[in-house]
Amino acid sequence: MKNKVLLSIMGLLLVGLGIMMSITNGKRVQIEQVKKEVSQVNKQQKQVTTQIDNLQTTYNSNDEQAKNDLLAFAKVYYTFSSQSDYDKRFSKIADIVDLKRDQKNQLFDSGLDVTGGSRIDNLGLTSQYHTATGYTSDLDNQTIEALATVMVQTSGTGQKAISQTVLLHGWFDTQTQQFTSIKINQIQ
Repeated sequence: MKNKVLLSIMGLLLVGLGIMMSITNGKRVQIEQVKKEVSQVNKQQKQVTTQIDNLQTTYNSNDEQAKNDLLAFAKVYYTFSSQSDYDKRFSKIADIVDLKRDQKNQLFDSGLDVTGGSRIDNLGLTSQYHTATGYTSDLDNQTIEALATVMVQTSGTGQKAISQTVLLHGWFDTQTQQFTSIKINQIQ
């Protein structure tokens, strides 16, 4: 009788041990599966983080380029002391703008009066760029809106130099890396 009880207990212990090992192996499989899933999530998170970093770098780079180009435009546009300087302004910034003909003609007029004489030289008009502050804002994936507050000093023959503040408003195409439109407003 004792042997049967002992064998029964041993059988129950072996069955219990088998069940425990089966449960443990099942848990190990589950743990391994969870580890694989966590690893995949970590890889995906790294990829997303890298993509976000790349986008931020691209946007920051394009924003910086737009701001720098608008300030470069302002410096060239508002610096002249003769008709010759006035005429050369567009050629100095032609690579950073892609303006429609009407806007180009409006911004870069000839500087000549109705008789064909030079308004710039005849009136002794000069303009000197002093400082500017630029700002940018993304409009969409391809266009950045850029603003610059520009301080210039202008004068003419027999006139006292006048300081003026001008607001430049430009739209920068990130694909072509050029301004497609620039508007100028004088601030009173």
